Amino acid sequence: MAKRKLTQNQTRRIQANNAKTLHRHKRKDIEWQDEMLGESQEGIVVTRYSAHADVENAQGEVYRCNLRRALSGVVVGDHVVWRKGNQQLQGVSGVIEAIHPRRNEIARPDYYDGLKPIAANIDRIIIVSAMLPALSLNIIDRYLVVCEAARIEPLIVVNKGDLLSQQQEKEVEGQLQIYRDIGYQTMIISAQNGKNMEKLSALLSEGTSIFVGQSGVGKSSLINRILPSVNAVVGSISETSGLGQHTTTSSRLYHLPQGGNLIDSPGIREFGLWHLDAEQITKGYREFQYVLGTCKFRDCKHLNDPGCALRDAVAAGRISSVRYDNYHKLIASLSETKSQRHFSTL
Repeated sequence: MAKRKLTQNQTRRIQANNAKTLHRHKRKDIEWQDEMLGESQEGIVVTRYSAHADVENAQGEVYRCNLRRALSGVVVGDHVVWRKGNQQLQGVSGVIEAIHPRRNEIARPDYYDGLKPIAANIDRIIIVSAMLPALSLNIIDRYLVVCEAARIEPLIVVNKGDLLSQQQEKEVEGQLQIYRDIGYQTMIISAQNGKNMEKLSALLSEGTSIFVGQSGVGKSSLINRILPSVNAVVGSISETSGLGQHTTTSSRLYHLPQGGNLIDSPGIREFGLWHLDAEQITKGYREFQYVLGTCKFRDCKHLNDPGCALRDAVAAGRISSVRYDNYHKLIASLSETKSQRHFSTL
């Protein structure tokens, strides 16, 4: 009988598992004995790497730490209990022993590892978009669903405003009005010429914020404008795909001089939502909430069902048709992605 040919997903998964096995074999874990460690103390995770994390203590000092085996899910923004070693071992200065309960978290779906937390204890999510290669309201809506699910207030910003003509800026403002009408804050900014950067800095001075957005929208340029000493690497736009090149490889938390904290997360080209079900996505549209439950049928899909209150609200102009169309695109893509994931695991 002929040997069954592996799919691309199966081949990639085998290669990834093989690489992980080799990594575990080569890595020499540091075994911290109790007598080698000092008293437990509070700290906050300011950088997360694959095998370690940087922890900042109450005095503002940062130490590279190992993680106890049960704490692989530590992320930037976590408040932790850790202990400092009486000496450095292979460049590591201590160990994280416990994580305090999180107020909230945002996570990124991963085909191989499931749901991967990105950051925790966040007060505001800054959704960064740009006109190049095109302003995608569908991508913005994806992020907003995540914000609503995590109950974190978003701010929608369109970067690279210096590249817009007066007519283009007017068009963008018209698109952003859809979000202002339902209570979201929006802003057109420019890391290049400083347009509205003072307003953005004032918002960032309160609590902990995180930048999210596709690669190439200028997140690293914004970091450099806000914190010039960081010197974040700025990527270029691919001529073939029109998408940005990844420039940030690990999440980092920065303290801002005017107050507040800012987390820079790895670039995300497409923010998948397959970890959410259709009901959660529906609840992620805040303007839908006042009509949900008033449809003729309880199992209404809000598409062609008779007596759909949501569709009637769109027809009456009370709900944006753009948002309504994006909603159904997200629901459709959810089914397609879950089907692809099912067949990739066979």
